[in-house]
Amino acid sequence: MLNYFCLISVFIACIGLYGLAMAVTEQRTREIGIRRVLGASVSRMVTMISLEFLLLVLLANIIAWPAAYLLMKYWLSNYIYRIDQGPGFFLAAAALALFISFMTVCYRSVRAALKDPVKVLRYE
Repeated sequence: MLNYFCLISVFIACIGLYGLAMAVTEQRTREIGIRRVLGASVSRMVTMISLEFLLLVLLANIIAWPAAYLLMKYWLSNYIYRIDQGPGFFLAAAALALFISFMTVCYRSVRAALKDPVKVLRYE
């Protein structure tokens, strides 16, 4: 039951991240169009937009690590068989969070970067 709720919460977080990426790309549509006219590649546009979100996710992970360590240490101390909390657990969680956020934001970034710059700038 806990696994299902975890998956639902990750899905809801991805929807929120997608909505935030959609709002950012809508606000920066003109900038993206101008950069495309001046010769920027689609991969550069995706990198530019995704980097902002990835830095925020990484910062959130770094802030959450001490609290997660202390809570896990307290919770795991109640068990007879104890495991060590190495940095591998935290790095794996951060890598998974970065991957999920990149895939969520990447879809919207690619769609914004592939829009025809002439049509984007015509309506601005």
